[in-house]
Amino acid sequence: MFNTREDQFANGDIRTHYRTFEVAPLTPHIGAEVRHVDLAEPLSNEGAQDLHDAWMDWKVLVFRNQHLNREQHKAFGRRFGTLHVHPMQHKYRGDPEILTVKTTAKSPYTAGDGWHTDVTCDAVPPLGSMLYVTETPECGGGDTLFADMYLAYRMLSEPIQRFLDGLTAVHDGAIPYIGSYKSTPPPGGYPRNEHPVVTRHPVTRRKILYVNQGFTSHIVGLSRAESRAVLEMLYSHINSTPRLWGRVPWQPNTLTFWDNRCTQHHAVWDYYPHSRYGERVSILGTERPSA
Repeated sequence: MFNTREDQFANGDIRTHYRTFEVAPLTPHIGAEVRHVDLAEPLSNEGAQDLHDAWMDWKVLVFRNQHLNREQHKAFGRRFGTLHVHPMQHKYRGDPEILTVKTTAKSPYTAGDGWHTDVTCDAVPPLGSMLYVTETPECGGGDTLFADMYLAYRMLSEPIQRFLDGLTAVHDGAIPYIGSYKSTPPPGGYPRNEHPVVTRHPVTRRKILYVNQGFTSHIVGLSRAESRAVLEMLYSHINSTPRLWGRVPWQPNTLTFWDNRCTQHHAVWDYYPHSRYGERVSILGTERPSA
């Protein structure tokens, strides 16, 4: 259990100095590199609290020059909660708590090539993910973009904010897993759940725009044409507003830890025919998204 600083979250202040490390921001509002932390070593309670606070502040934390085996990777994830098992793990097999993210010249697609939030089809989606990349393209490229969904909501006009507050939308795992990845669903099918269009972060209590092109099928209570028009407007807002974004350039042995509740991300596939390899651990959420 982590302590929270409700006054800091309410004021929106962001720090760069913590008790056990410092951070170097990637943008003024999303993304920071954490300096002088070795994730292969067990975290002290003070260090874990500092990392939690920095994660709440910056939403995306980047750790360079890490050398982790799978057990150390999972141990770091468990400091923040129970590890999540991906809905497509029945296809991948192997360690159920490790999702392999591998793209080569023979890959029909790269995972995450489009703006999305991870596994929002689940009743309780992951609260965060930790991707550890060990192989990067020789030619460069392969960055991941992250978008700040607090800011995405704040940048909407007040009439649109009032319209969206109180609406819900359906998030369907069949959209990416069958439609894009051509996966055979497990018995009972992939998860499909309804979440508010605007949620509140369970720690910061700030409002978040919570629809994404990867999983959201429609807004409940609107006609098909109305829902499509509203969602396309919101997706265009995210896709075409660089002010929302932070960019993580990968280097070998980099781990990036993002808050899945208040961000979206897009893995840029600009390095064909070169390869990129990483492994992801995700942390199970503790409650359903709520308004």
